[in-house]
Amino acid sequence: MGYLAPELVRTGKATPSTDVFAFGVFLLEVACGRRPIGSDDEHDHPVLLVDWVLEHHHNGSIIDAVDPRLMGKFNTEEVTLVLKLGLLCAHPLPNARPSIRKVMQYLDGDQPAPHLPPTYMSYSKMAQMQSQGFDPYITPCTPRATSICSASDESSATVLFDGR
Repeated sequence: MGYLAPELVRTGKATPSTDVFAFGVFLLEVACGRRPIGSDDEHDHPVLLVDWVLEHHHNGSIIDAVDPRLMGKFNTEEVTLVLKLGLLCAHPLPNARPSIRKVMQYLDGDQPAPHLPPTYMSYSKMAQMQSQGFDPYITPCTPRATSICSASDESSATVLFDGR
């Protein structure tokens, strides 16, 4: 289940974007040494690997998501690229995911490391918003000075938000 893109679960239609999602989860699984869906140690609640890595990214500690069994024996730049690329590929909005060609350019070093927007929202947060009646295809802005938000999985519209 952890490899299935949200839109694939909803529509039942596989696309190149759903394959990119699964590849992103695979990248995270290999780099972190964790299953796509696990449980927290304290409450035995399900935890999505993507959300867990995203939390580390938001806290500025993405390197702490790396598999501890590697005992620090890895290239920090390379593992950071793999983690960020895994998050980008597993973005909840299909149009925000890169093509597999772009993924290969990142991995080959032909493109600089991808930038993850600060508005990237966890699946848990999106599901919570959906249960509260918000449109699941809109990623709202966080209260920052200026944020860029993605909207709709049918277009690549962007919205600028001035935090006033």
